[in-house]
Amino acid sequence: MTYKHPLLFKALCYVDGHWVHSASASTMAVHNPANQQLIGHVPMLEKPQIVAAIDAAHRAFPAWREQSLDARATILRRWAALILEHQEDLARILSQEQGKPLAEARGEIAYAASFIPWFAEEARRLYGQNIPSHIPGAHLGTLKEPVGVCALLTPWNFPSAMITRKAAAALAAGCTVVVKPAHETPYSALALAQLAEEAGFPPGVFNVVLGEPQMAMQTLVQDSRVRSVSFTGSTRVGKLVLQAAAQDVKKVSLELGGNAPFIVCADAHLEHAVKVAVEAKFQTSGQDCCAANRIMVERSIYPEFLSHFAAAVRELRVGPALIGGQEQNVDIGPLMHQAAFDVTAERVADALELGANGLVGGEAHALGGLFYQPTVLADVTPQMRIYREENFAPIAGVMPFDSIEQAIEMANDTEYGLAAYICSNRLDLIYPLIRRLDHAMVAVNGVKFTGHPIPFGGMKASGLGREGGAEGFEAFVETKYFCLHHQGQFQGEQP
Repeated sequence: MTYKHPLLFKALCYVDGHWVHSASASTMAVHNPANQQLIGHVPMLEKPQIVAAIDAAHRAFPAWREQSLDARATILRRWAALILEHQEDLARILSQEQGKPLAEARGEIAYAASFIPWFAEEARRLYGQNIPSHIPGAHLGTLKEPVGVCALLTPWNFPSAMITRKAAAALAAGCTVVVKPAHETPYSALALAQLAEEAGFPPGVFNVVLGEPQMAMQTLVQDSRVRSVSFTGSTRVGKLVLQAAAQDVKKVSLELGGNAPFIVCADAHLEHAVKVAVEAKFQTSGQDCCAANRIMVERSIYPEFLSHFAAAVRELRVGPALIGGQEQNVDIGPLMHQAAFDVTAERVADALELGANGLVGGEAHALGGLFYQPTVLADVTPQMRIYREENFAPIAGVMPFDSIEQAIEMANDTEYGLAAYICSNRLDLIYPLIRRLDHAMVAVNGVKFTGHPIPFGGMKASGLGREGGAEGFEAFVETKYFCLHHQGQFQGEQP
């Protein structure tokens, strides 16, 4: 595939302002999930090389933190402008390695860019406080200080946006970063590094490394000079990151799994609720931690909702994002890898065996490979895996409820607590539902709720901390308190 900016397609890691190979010449093949064709090979760095990236970030930190806010913001804004300038190339790289439709990939690139100017400007409001003193002759206050070197561990489902959402906050606060992207989607991260270099980040401020996943994670998380770790991925791996980070009592931000409920009340506008449900479930081919996995519909409208929802899902177009470099008009791409495909088939089989009613799909797609049919399973029960487990696939489980109390109980019946959705026109229902759902983010009558000004994150097993919004700085700054005692009366200016 050709790109307008050929340097964006990088097959080297980025450390201390240099593009580097693996010291052992070890590489990893990256394949397009839509057709299993080889995209290329990227270097798998050895442990000393990942340590060298930490060294570089550690050396660069003092000078970067002392840069003025305006100087840091100028570089950050230049980075965002370059991302938008090369949106089409970045989207094509993303679609090629991740598989999502090109329209979704373009949307992700714009979404990724949006965090950068937000944090560049919001850093001006990292205020300390003047504390009225309880100590005679003393002045009390706080400052916000950057923590230092930050390790950013990012996933494959949003390989561009999850980097900028973390890195923009860290860099704007005055931290330096080492990014370790998912090995399935390295090229999006390396393209962002190319643009970061063009934007003018000093050597060592922004680094991207790849390596054997467990070794790379442990090397970054266990190094005492890394003072903050931000991870997006599965709850299982998030727990391992948290355990490793505990050795040095680092700051940790975790954005983990989800099992989002979607509650449709009887008063909801049916056609609108169906449209929102389709979008909330099937974007990114269902490979989204905020995907509406458990669609709960008030029993009086349950049959009608099922009929309309199944009809809408049948219309979804499945296929590769690109064929011969040409964009395809599709809604659903492939699953990311064979393990995801296999567990999807297992969950569907489990649900059907336990009594679910298959209305749409339920099998491998005729395209073969990693494509799975968009699927609707009705009459789902808590005994089924698709009810209990995070379902990273184009499978929608639908079930009825008889009362709002039952809907709340069902919605909260999960270890996860990331996103939830409500469709209703009754304010007397909506607000109590928002308050009683044990999920950190609630969308009402719409699917779009994320973005640069909002605090994205989860409760329970869905994570710790928030990304985006003013809260997005919390993982990357420390509050420093000072108590300044006066030594007698000030005698004017000192020489």
